[in-house]
Amino acid sequence: MTPLVAPDVAPYDALLLLSFGGPEKPEDVVPFLENVTRGRGIPRERLEEVGEHYFRFGGRSPINDQNRALLAALREDLAGAGVDLPIYWGNRNWDPFLVDTVRQMAADGITRAAVLPTSAYSSYSSCRQYRENLADAVAEVEGAPRLDRLRQYFNHPGFVEPVVDATLASLADLPEDLRDTAVLVFVTHSIPVSMAEQSGPAGNAYVLQHRSVMEEVVERVRQEIGVRPHHDLVYCSRSGAPHIPWLEPDVNDHLEALARRGTRAVVMVPIGFVSDHMEVIFDLDTEAMATATKLGITAVRAGTPGIDPRFVAMVRDLLVERAAVERGEQPHRQSVGSMGPWQDLCAPGCCPNPRGPRPALCGLPE
Repeated sequence: MTPLVAPDVAPYDALLLLSFGGPEKPEDVVPFLENVTRGRGIPRERLEEVGEHYFRFGGRSPINDQNRALLAALREDLAGAGVDLPIYWGNRNWDPFLVDTVRQMAADGITRAAVLPTSAYSSYSSCRQYRENLADAVAEVEGAPRLDRLRQYFNHPGFVEPVVDATLASLADLPEDLRDTAVLVFVTHSIPVSMAEQSGPAGNAYVLQHRSVMEEVVERVRQEIGVRPHHDLVYCSRSGAPHIPWLEPDVNDHLEALARRGTRAVVMVPIGFVSDHMEVIFDLDTEAMATATKLGITAVRAGTPGIDPRFVAMVRDLLVERAAVERGEQPHRQSVGSMGPWQDLCAPGCCPNPRGPRPALCGLPE
């Protein structure tokens, strides 16, 4: 038997999973929301109201458990490929906090780590804010390792293919007489319109990336079922002041519009999310499903990539790809759809902070 030749991940001596974080018990909920909204002056009463989303599920967000499952899958995948690399995990808003993780990495002698955020698309809140968090953590930790964020992976086949299969599986779950006319409702997190317009190096990347993935999924579904489904991109989880425009339509408003057009069945595809965390289980599985039931629409919800082996292997692929780039090589960069692989380093001014400039890692000099 030919011995396994492990992929070369030098110069990296660690991988860091970077996520949003979430409460794990009821008494965590308001402190967690205070972390999320720090600096915005939101009253505690409003945070307690928002916290009801979490209290309905025992005060525990599923996101940390999902990250633990992803960590276990990543460790198994790397080991199976012969890659001996420690994997760390840090959050923006709850334990394990990013700065504590970076401090542990420094104590362990880590010198350079690749970083995978659990966010696939480009915008301030889904990209640059993570880069700012990395800069804050490195500034606070003496001897911190160099941190290189892996590229945005919205159109990597390891992300897209699980979405395609989940969509097909959900269509198959519908009654047979509804499948051919079911509408695919692709759902992502709403953000302020101004943030969306400034996303990416040339603007509007957030919406364009989602639309590119949506069209790729729809085309692959058509190839499988022989019918090109009607489809729309909609949004969930709007927050903030009512007078500030956010991306629309909201998923619930859109379901009402579909009902007026006589739609009988929908598949909700949470294209903006890598796992079934709170925006999925509350905004879609709870609120949007209740709206569909009220309207007489048969609705099913497609799964997210989660720990699908293709998504897990994608992380290894991105790690090996970026390591090769850092060694001066020109590796193959996988992508599907119309936009091509995203850049490794963010351009100056990409996804700017709406409250003013702040230091951020993993970009070209400003």
